[in-house]
Amino acid sequence: MSKTLILKEKEYNVTHTTLIMGILNVTPDSFSDGGHFFDPGHAVEHALQMVEEGAHIIDIGGESTRPGHKSVSVEEEVARVIPVVRAVCRVTDVPVSIDTQKSSVARAALEAGAAMLNDVWGGRKDYGMLKLAAEANVPICLMHNRAKAVYHDLISEIKADLLVSAALAVSNGVREENIILDPGIGFGKTPEHNLQVMKYLYEFSTLGFPLLLGTSRKSMIGKVLDLPVDQRVEGTAASVAFGISRGANIVRVHDVLAMSRVARMTDAMMRGGF
Repeated sequence: MSKTLILKEKEYNVTHTTLIMGILNVTPDSFSDGGHFFDPGHAVEHALQMVEEGAHIIDIGGESTRPGHKSVSVEEEVARVIPVVRAVCRVTDVPVSIDTQKSSVARAALEAGAAMLNDVWGGRKDYGMLKLAAEANVPICLMHNRAKAVYHDLISEIKADLLVSAALAVSNGVREENIILDPGIGFGKTPEHNLQVMKYLYEFSTLGFPLLLGTSRKSMIGKVLDLPVDQRVEGTAASVAFGISRGANIVRVHDVLAMSRVARMTDAMMRGGF
């Protein structure tokens, strides 16, 4: 099944080329790079570096979603992300995604030049996210999440939850070709759950929508390898290559240069050619 994604009027065939989404956290407390790019100037420099290294999308977030994180106000989140979104959009034509669960923040980001929404609650916490995606006619990534990691049948329940999110999006006017699904590694799941999701990742790629995978430096890798967050590049690479082989179309990563090379090599082996 061919899957395409349109970002800033450019069409990507994600069945042929895995897209690299570079992570840009403008927060003081994100689990991996909190505080590193809190300064807008440093954030823009890092965005340009990721573009140079092969990022197809820059995903900008202003609120940590790490376990035990403190939520921030709309005003604080806007103050963090909008100057960076505006500045990044001014210096590169690589599409910017806004990583937020608040529709008011998302709207401000679209007005500042963002071209995609990324919602860790899959449009089920703030339905305004879905209405905004429909109104602006932009892609939206709907991630699977739960408040508690309790399941009777993990894979079938995640699939069902994702299809509910997709149906809600469509009922709110989002075009099917603008929907991306994410099984939510590290969200509402134990490390054992996360490994099981990876094992059966192909199940999610058959739902008919592009599949985004976010494993970069996550605790699943730390638990398996017994390594701190700054030593998980190889584990991330393994999960990226495996994920692409199991149907992931977009990978959300911190280490863009290394993971771009992993993705290109995996694509070449799977699909042939250079």
